[in-house]
Amino acid sequence: MRDSSNKFDSFVHPADSVRVMESFRRGASRRDVLAMLMAGGMQATLAGGAATFAMSAHAQTPRKGGRIRVAGQQTAATDTLDPAKQSNQADYCRSTMLFNGLTVLDASLTPQPALAESFTTRDAKTWVFTLRKGVTFHDGKALLPADVVYSVMRIKDPATASKAKVLADQIESVKATGPNEVTIVLTAANADLPTIVATFHFHIVKDGTTDFAAGIGTGPYKLKEFKPGIRSVVVRNEAYWKPGKPYLDEIEFVGIGDENARLNALLSGGMDLINGVNPRAVARVKGTPGYNIMASQSGQYTDLIMRRDIGPGANPDFAMAMKYMLDREQMKKTIALDFATVGNDQPVDPTNRFYFAGLPQRKMDLDKAKFHLQKSGLTGKIPVVTSPAATYSTEIALLMQETGQRIGLELDVKRMPADGYWSNHWLSSPIGFGNVNTRPSADTLLTQFFQSDAQWNESRWKNPKFDQLLLASRAEIDLAKRKQQYADMQTLIHQEAGIGIPMFIASIDGYSAKVKGLEARPLGGLMGFSFAENVWLDA
Repeated sequence: MRDSSNKFDSFVHPADSVRVMESFRRGASRRDVLAMLMAGGMQATLAGGAATFAMSAHAQTPRKGGRIRVAGQQTAATDTLDPAKQSNQADYCRSTMLFNGLTVLDASLTPQPALAESFTTRDAKTWVFTLRKGVTFHDGKALLPADVVYSVMRIKDPATASKAKVLADQIESVKATGPNEVTIVLTAANADLPTIVATFHFHIVKDGTTDFAAGIGTGPYKLKEFKPGIRSVVVRNEAYWKPGKPYLDEIEFVGIGDENARLNALLSGGMDLINGVNPRAVARVKGTPGYNIMASQSGQYTDLIMRRDIGPGANPDFAMAMKYMLDREQMKKTIALDFATVGNDQPVDPTNRFYFAGLPQRKMDLDKAKFHLQKSGLTGKIPVVTSPAATYSTEIALLMQETGQRIGLELDVKRMPADGYWSNHWLSSPIGFGNVNTRPSADTLLTQFFQSDAQWNESRWKNPKFDQLLLASRAEIDLAKRKQQYADMQTLIHQEAGIGIPMFIASIDGYSAKVKGLEARPLGGLMGFSFAENVWLDA
């Protein structure tokens, strides 16, 4: 828009520019604008070009008003309005509607100021956040340092049972050090702190809040209705601290676990925007007038989980046999239809600056798979739990079931519905699947899912050397040394953890052409779950 407005201003007097835009707001046509410019002395040819260009520029100007319905692929009875306890995509989307963090991640996953207008440090251990003035909560209360202190410290409190406690454990203290200033001191230096506090769990709530039913935050929308596992409705926060935002009057957000039902809801006009379009449905969406697709390649992955503490996965040879059965290239082509990149049984994807390209790629090898299976001594049917909630998990398991028959392994694929999968089966099944959304940094990802005491340590793999490397990498200021530490951690996971990662999945959204402002974000679909304050409806 900056280049466009400069071009327009180069042949339209500033006063005329204002009059043109005001005319558009009143509903003027191109003919009206053309006549106005010619009356001002502009030549017909130049005036025609100016009018056309001005209308094009105006068409891209976000318009206020309207209501949209959005469907995510995950929702559960455990959906929450408490930022500290979020656990699925629906929670993340809802939280970005209602709350803000001290920082926010831009399209390159670089932390930018949000409720904190600035953040500084001299040693990466003591961080000073200067709060933005004039910010108010939905009930009119002004944002104060006490709100930040309370919000961060309750994540650290075991009684809160926050999914991000493992990230907050490195925080030693949070104190108000001025009328608009908060100082966070860490137990050890971590250059990634601004990225950590940008994660959704660190969204700021009012000091002393214990009941989150009202969803009171500082975010772009206010809560109108919330029915866990069913739907949420939010309305515009007229006092939002970002000038001009948000654009919409109202958003209804629902969860539809069945991908066909979700797609049909979009193409029938029942939904304006959906997450989790199957690659096989891309052509159908694109071929339907008025609808389009947005693909976001990211670090999201669906992983085969083999718990190391119970069941077949407790035998390391069985876990290795399963990893050698993953035909990654075939899965990428036939399951994801190339909307993916090949994985290597470790969670840092190739777009991450700490990705270890030197780790030898594990390929399907049935001779090695059979060797490890026989060495494990395990026989009989092996149950494997899948669900549409974990993207492509059933397709991956069925392909593995077919492959297993070639080496004498009988996998019993047990398909579970999307509803209740995360609360009833994920982290509980001895062998099953997870679906991990992109994390803003390698440290956050490894801390939440692989540190020995992490609540979301899916395979219950525990390795003291890994934990030591993770802690040391946070304080390492030598980039080459830090990269080596991350390489060593990826190698350990690849070799020992009960996790198989065949590919990193692109998130595919489907949307009505009247929804504007969408852009791909590396955190995943629906603009990294932050679509709400960015999208608008075309007239």
